[in-house]
Amino acid sequence: MAVALGGVLGGSARYALGLTFPTPRGTFPVTTFAVNVSGAFLLALLLVYVLEIWPPTRYVRPFAAVGFLGSFTTFSTWMVDTDRLLGHGHYAVAAFNVFGSLFAGLAATGLGLAIGRMALARRVRLAARHGRARRYGWWVR
Repeated sequence: MAVALGGVLGGSARYALGLTFPTPRGTFPVTTFAVNVSGAFLLALLLVYVLEIWPPTRYVRPFAAVGFLGSFTTFSTWMVDTDRLLGHGHYAVAAFNVFGSLFAGLAATGLGLAIGRMALARRVRLAARHGRARRYGWWVR
């Protein structure tokens, strides 16, 4: 149920963004690019929080990571956009769409992980400073 609800909300958000910011024919698909890159960032950040910072929960990961972000980001639209660009002879834009999205997604994932881990490190430092012997993450004893 959590995955389904997250999927409905994420897919609806993705669809609304596509309607609000349509991509003109033969141009770089900025909306799909922005959705996928922001989704990669949010997924990385969320997973650090879910797995290493927040107390264990049963529904956040299936709802937000699998459901919402899984349907918000879209591999199929990325490839359809690329196919349309190739079909109209926009080979350089299609190549930029494929490789630019890959590299930007990887960079966004790295940034999300780094920010999440900085937040974790800050929480550990504050807990140690205030004498709270709380365990954060698997590497902190």
